[in-house]
Amino acid sequence: MASTMFRLKRIGAIITISGATLAATATAASAQSNGEGSALEAARRRVADLDAVVPRRSVQEAALAGTSRVNPLDVLVIGGGATGCGVALDAATRGLRVGLVEREDFSSGTSSRSTKLIHGGVRYLEKAVFNLDYGQLKLVFHALKERKQVIQNAPHLCHALPCMNPCFSWFEVVYYWSGLKLYDLVAGPRMLHLSRYYSVEQSAQLFPTLATKGKDRSLKGTVVYYDGQMNDSRLNVGLACTAALVGAAMLNHAEVIELIKDEVDEKVVGARIRDTISGNVFETYAKVVVNAAGPFCDSVRKMANKDAQPMIAASSGVHIVLPDYYSPEGMGLIVPKTKDGRVVFMLPWLGRTIAGTTDSSTEITMLPEPHEDEIQFILDAICDYLNVQVRRSDVLSAWSGIRPLATDPKAKNTESISRDHVVSEDYPGLITITGGKWTTYRSMAEDAVDAAIKSGKLKPTNGCVTDQLRIVGGYGWELASFTALAQNYIRMKQTKGKVIPGPMDTGVSKHLSHAYGSLAEHVAAIAQNENLGKRLAHGYPYLEAEVAYCARNEYCESATDFIARRSRLAFLDTDAARRALPRIIQILATEHKWDKSRQKLELQKALEFLETFKSSKNAQFRDGKHNGS
Repeated sequence: MASTMFRLKRIGAIITISGATLAATATAASAQSNGEGSALEAARRRVADLDAVVPRRSVQEAALAGTSRVNPLDVLVIGGGATGCGVALDAATRGLRVGLVEREDFSSGTSSRSTKLIHGGVRYLEKAVFNLDYGQLKLVFHALKERKQVIQNAPHLCHALPCMNPCFSWFEVVYYWSGLKLYDLVAGPRMLHLSRYYSVEQSAQLFPTLATKGKDRSLKGTVVYYDGQMNDSRLNVGLACTAALVGAAMLNHAEVIELIKDEVDEKVVGARIRDTISGNVFETYAKVVVNAAGPFCDSVRKMANKDAQPMIAASSGVHIVLPDYYSPEGMGLIVPKTKDGRVVFMLPWLGRTIAGTTDSSTEITMLPEPHEDEIQFILDAICDYLNVQVRRSDVLSAWSGIRPLATDPKAKNTESISRDHVVSEDYPGLITITGGKWTTYRSMAEDAVDAAIKSGKLKPTNGCVTDQLRIVGGYGWELASFTALAQNYIRMKQTKGKVIPGPMDTGVSKHLSHAYGSLAEHVAAIAQNENLGKRLAHGYPYLEAEVAYCARNEYCESATDFIARRSRLAFLDTDAARRALPRIIQILATEHKWDKSRQKLELQKALEFLETFKSSKNAQFRDGKHNGS
């Protein structure tokens, strides 16, 4: 009891601090300048125009190659993840001349391999309480503010998700209820929905697969709170396309092979770039180069200074995908205590259940693979909380992502490292932005652009406006938008030489609406008018028309780009993605005019990519607790 009172007193102290900070934040709000207002309206008009088309890839490459020492870009961004695309969008909407290059594809690294949560950081709040750490509390304030912003700016791709915390003692009920009420309080006006306690009976109705008894314990109830959920890589691709629409030269599959330095003062003034599709090599010049290469930030820094001290601690985050019956639609589950001290989430996502994540040191590689013991760790973690048999054979897909944590070399482990971001200029002309998390990508980008403006003495026409700018597809979209697709379009399916009409059913209509927002009608029109209305894989709503649309409008340049980032088939079901590949490659070959050798190469590369996703079909897993017997 004394321990409980002590913890509650600490929570009370944090509440006092929280209230004071909320008041200070409210009084610090300021109005936009006229310049920012006109820039924002211009950007909104361009992004909201349903007939606007992103410049072709060849045009973007020509814009980058057309720079010179006397006619440089203002900012060149290296890295096309969430932060890099956020930097390009921010800088372009400030009236700067911007280019971005990405070695693989937009969102090909960490940004497509997240837990799909937009969260404020409940665990940071817990640390703030127990350590009376105001720095951790500020992180939570910051993330909660950005959480709301991300959901508002991409409403078709993001939504609020309730998450259930099971409690097996009355102390846990009090502890989690009070902690999550504090989370609501800290969120203030940015709160998504109020947390609340549910009885055992109510919890079982909300989450039928939740175990109420087991291992000498019985459920006392649950506390449900809300965070955000997203389709991460589609959000990232949306950022890239939005940046392209407002004037940034965005180029994927373009690798920086060397940084260019001024011969006099050694300042970084650009980069030598190789188009990995065509093999073309060209030079791009810029007043400032922003390094947003995620886990590969140190590799870029070493191009400027081979003796640069590492600032990235790579941490492996593994996730698995299970059938939908593991969790109800619209309710997540939290396993609050695991062997490594982390929280494991089990969340409904795109019609399946996603579970993760792990946290362990790892090597930095282009295609990280999950280890079998990490997959077993997640299965073990959720096993004791469910009343269904947890089987390894149920794993439809499993993948690993690398967190680029900014670190102090003296830190002992990655779990204890703060997820705050770092902006540094440890070499003239090269700004590095790293650390942070998906939720705070926008403000990370804002800080990086501020640093670039200062470093390069740039002259933007206005301040940052991205907090009020929706991404492409967000304007004009509503939850009921899918009904217009279902009512106004049909799917013309070509089967065995015959074209057969089919309904634009609710499942497909909702998928298109959420994936493409207000642009979904363009995809539906292709499905209807070009006989590309057939599903790519049985049991999934992805249409052939999406392949053509993404090739024309979203810089989809390879089969892997589509199965991994434009659609999420590789992440949802490795085997289904493999079966869909021949047709995907056939459509892309028509769009990009590939010959037979290129088609063969695309199939080979895509299959190699899928081999890194350890589903039950392509993994040699040992017999054991979760062998499916």
